[in-house]
Amino acid sequence: MPAEEIDAYLESLDEPKRDTLQQLRTAILEIVPDAEQGISYGLPAFRVQGQVVAGFAAFKNHLSYLPHSGSVLPALGDDVAGYGGTKSALHFPIDQPLPRPLVEKLITIRLRQINEG
Repeated sequence: MPAEEIDAYLESLDEPKRDTLQQLRTAILEIVPDAEQGISYGLPAFRVQGQVVAGFAAFKNHLSYLPHSGSVLPALGDDVAGYGGTKSALHFPIDQPLPRPLVEKLITIRLRQINEG
């Protein structure tokens, strides 16, 4: 059932937001195929070992990648310098998926935090 919650979230979005976030979802699941899909704080989220490792959200003028840790984005420095956002959300354009190498780095850092944890 939880994967269907993300399906419903994506279905509620207009293009190109839906397609861009579906590409992100696919990348996340390829990187962590054992991730449990669901909703956390009302938004799509992916859990490993019971901990959220990634999430995303759609807003009017941008999309957000949510690492669910305030220390992931600062750890990436130059890798995220071209993006807007906050300490806990990486903003990106509604029609430009995040590059897969960046998604891999974001998840790797978050998984390391959980495992050291």
